[in-house]
Amino acid sequence: MCVSVSISISLRTRKGVRSSEPSTYINIRTNSFFRMQSRQRRSHLGLLFLASQLFQVGLDNIPPVTLAVLALNVYLFLFPFAPLLKTCVSVHQVYRFNEWNRLLLSPVHHADDWHLYFNMVSFLWKGSRLERRLGGAWFLYVLSVFSLLIGLVYLLMEALLTALTDDQSYSLSCAVGFSGVLFALKVLNNHYHPGGVTYVMGVPVANRYASWVELVLIHITTPGTSFAGHLAGILVGLLYTSGPLKTIMKRCAEFVTANERRSYRGGGFFRSSGTSGI
Repeated sequence: MCVSVSISISLRTRKGVRSSEPSTYINIRTNSFFRMQSRQRRSHLGLLFLASQLFQVGLDNIPPVTLAVLALNVYLFLFPFAPLLKTCVSVHQVYRFNEWNRLLLSPVHHADDWHLYFNMVSFLWKGSRLERRLGGAWFLYVLSVFSLLIGLVYLLMEALLTALTDDQSYSLSCAVGFSGVLFALKVLNNHYHPGGVTYVMGVPVANRYASWVELVLIHITTPGTSFAGHLAGILVGLLYTSGPLKTIMKRCAEFVTANERRSYRGGGFFRSSGTSGI
């Protein structure tokens, strides 16, 4: 698998700092960045390649949850909920301005069509395989929990780095993209399908170590990617496979379904006993 499959663009928002990296800052260069993004979006070459991949696989061969999540990401790329600087997640925006909705928005928005293409092609393979293994309902549950939890772990790491280094740029670093979730899904795939080898830049790497190798190589070879976002994905994946997260999720699911059963039985009783007067 190409290491560029999982890329999370990092938008840095510190005023008055210039950078030649894909990350950008809030100053006069910001308008140039979004003009560049507009040109890339108009070309939609990445979208055409993604459509080609989907039709090669066959829409009927893609499990429903995986297909729906793919469609959601494409839709929000074409019709974004808000501009990138309003959907990316950062310590500064979430903690200071209480914009917790960014935890929901950041995973499903992408910086450009190639960012979307690489992430969705990776998700097409990982998602299809895991959905068939876990079942659609549980896979959707996993995606929902992972998306939120990865954002929280990312914020925690960036806040910790800010405190340790006294460098506010970590709190201002604003990440967007689905690749944190992809790193977590890669950990799950390797857990459920142990063994085998992944080729990273032509070098064979045992699957159990592939996530860590990709994490380092992407950070080295692709400036502007969110190292903390990718690491958060790996950590959440390990919390699920080797930690308590899976058990906690099962307990929560059992609690909700038990309450639904009680509510259904209670509703049936009240319906048979007349109105409650509420």
